[in-house]
Amino acid sequence: MRLRTIQIVAALIAAIAFVLAFIAAGILLVSGLFMALGLAAVAWLAWSLIRQIPRIRDRKTATLTRP
Repeated sequence: MRLRTIQIVAALIAAIAFVLAFIAAGILLVSGLFMALGLAAVAWLAWSLIRQIPRIRDRKTATLTRP
């Protein structure tokens, strides 16, 4: 069976579509990884700031009660 030009063009377009789909999947994976890293950094920052609040309150009340 001899391939027609339209079949060859369709096969090339399908191959390009598959390559683009795999590239998009890789980009999605890398983007998701960076999103998770950024979310972890923001969570750590919030946790470290919240953890300091009781120390700041204790320091302020200690300086106010001294004569």
